[in-house]
Amino acid sequence: MNNLAKHALAELKKIFNALPDKRNEDEIVRQIQEGVSFRGATIWVLAFAILIASLGLNVNSTAVIIGAMLISPLMGPIIGMGLAIGTQDDDLLRRAMKNYLVATLVSICVATLYFLLTPLSEAQSELLARTSPSLYDVLIALFGGAAGIVAMSTKGNANVVPGVAIATALMPPLCTAGYGLATGNLQYFFGAFYLYFINTVFICVATVMGVSLFRFKHRKFVDAKRIHRMQRYVWGVVVATMLPAVWTTTLLVRQNMRQRSVSRFVTEQLAQNGTQLLSQTMDEETGVIRVVAVGKEISTERLECARERLTHYGLEKCRLEVYQGTRGDSLMQQILKGQQHLQTTQQNEQMEAVRSRLRAREEQAEHLEERLDSYLKMELLTQQLGCEMLSLFPQVGEVSVARTQRAFVGKDSVVSGITAWVALRPGQSLTADNRKRLEAWLQSRCRDTEVSLHVEERPAPATARRPNRK
Repeated sequence: MNNLAKHALAELKKIFNALPDKRNEDEIVRQIQEGVSFRGATIWVLAFAILIASLGLNVNSTAVIIGAMLISPLMGPIIGMGLAIGTQDDDLLRRAMKNYLVATLVSICVATLYFLLTPLSEAQSELLARTSPSLYDVLIALFGGAAGIVAMSTKGNANVVPGVAIATALMPPLCTAGYGLATGNLQYFFGAFYLYFINTVFICVATVMGVSLFRFKHRKFVDAKRIHRMQRYVWGVVVATMLPAVWTTTLLVRQNMRQRSVSRFVTEQLAQNGTQLLSQTMDEETGVIRVVAVGKEISTERLECARERLTHYGLEKCRLEVYQGTRGDSLMQQILKGQQHLQTTQQNEQMEAVRSRLRAREEQAEHLEERLDSYLKMELLTQQLGCEMLSLFPQVGEVSVARTQRAFVGKDSVVSGITAWVALRPGQSLTADNRKRLEAWLQSRCRDTEVSLHVEERPAPATARRPNRK
């Protein structure tokens, strides 16, 4: 039995041992050090990524936010700090921290400027989701950072890094912090920046653990006291970062448990045949449980009994208010009116969108009709000119008139006008005076000053010669 357990343990070690897949350490370190640098084009990429993420938060588009996270270079300095701490590289740590601070400052400034200028100032759900971090965000950052350092340190896992960038979500909290500054809402700013700091710290911690797991060698010799001191600093920052998240998570769990208790209390104590419980809400600040019921009224004795049993559900500090009968009907009417108003508003918005599309279609149809009329007028005008020219200019054999657009080579301007093609009869020609008179007549007849005249002369047919007969 012991031999079987040892064999199973050895097999598990082989399965989970990642060291055989480790890439060349110098190549890994060089790649991480290159990602630490923040200057020139990298700053511009960061600014554009922040603008894209801000737009995504502004219009509540998850796809746009994901795209911004994929092109963001923010992960580089954070992993660089983790590598520097894990390998005791002071120079890399100073450089990574400086670039991290620069990137953070640039990101917040760009996001704040965007939200100061944008006309859309309402906070959407994607933006509000970044203002209340919890312990779950700590776990996401820790596991995401661990996946990132494992992917960078091993062969054939390059496709993991984009997924890590999406999961850890460094860009949206910075954009939300910029929104908080732009709107003067410090609660949004501190909540979002705290989420960004959580992601930074625990991605860094995961990187340190990965460096230790893959046995990266230290950059230089360091004594044991210094290592222990560095470990104390790291653990101090980790604990200080986790405490507010633990408190927030505790409140979230308590609120969820209280809502479940309220739902169970209402179902077990107030539900009865002939009565429909339309809604149940609990005000967290006042502790009032509001229930709206229609149909058969709940008796006063049952309500009093239900209030006495609040303590059995852990709701001893709560107060029960039941709206039924006339009060329930009036409240239900208010709810229905609110729903009808919402439906009417939505219908009006849909109708306005339909009207806008119809107006656009009408304008397009009018434009097409105008173009069609111009073509038909040119066709009729060509027929009329052919009849009138017979007596005015007998030299002309054919005439064609069309509305054209002329562009000049090397220039952006386009001139709209009428082009007239005139073919003379064989052997006929126009003098300079006749040509000017023809141009003036065409301008007057076409009612357009921009008439371009093209004259084609045709040679007379050759005279047939009779063969000499001897």
